[in-house]
Amino acid sequence: MAQETAPYNKIGIVGPESVGKSVLAFQLAEHFSGSVVKEFARDYVERLQRPYTYEDVCMIAEQNRQEAQKGSLSSHHTPVFYDTELIVTKVWLDEVYGRRPDWLNSPIPEDCMMDCYLLLAPDLPWQADIVRENGDERRRQELFELYRKEIALTRRPFFIICGQGTERLNNAIKAITQH
Repeated sequence: MAQETAPYNKIGIVGPESVGKSVLAFQLAEHFSGSVVKEFARDYVERLQRPYTYEDVCMIAEQNRQEAQKGSLSSHHTPVFYDTELIVTKVWLDEVYGRRPDWLNSPIPEDCMMDCYLLLAPDLPWQADIVRENGDERRRQELFELYRKEIALTRRPFFIICGQGTERLNNAIKAITQH
């Protein structure tokens, strides 16, 4: 049962790898009686039988775009938490390939923007897995700063979320409800 109401419908959860985006998305959805748009890229890349390519990441960006646009058209007022949405994919295209599709301008298209963003600090211990690539603490901080700059271009509210375990969840709930 939700303890509080979220004042935002579309909430993007952004941050470097291994900062708890997926866990937090589901915790927040439970707390606010909302739903989660799961990270598409992880499942997609895990199923590949080869290294991912520029075309793969463009397809992931297009999927992120479609999910965000669906949320913009929705008339229901329960919050939707987007686990690793378009901003992460945009930065990844820039960082890995130095280019992106023409439609993915700066800032991202208006109908793909979230109502607010939670930017998760890289203050959790790195957890390696087959998809993650950037375990170096300095690199995680660099990516965090790139996400912060990209989110700022949207001119939408965003909140930096720090802490571990319950503290991280409580900080996210507080950011969503008090702003």
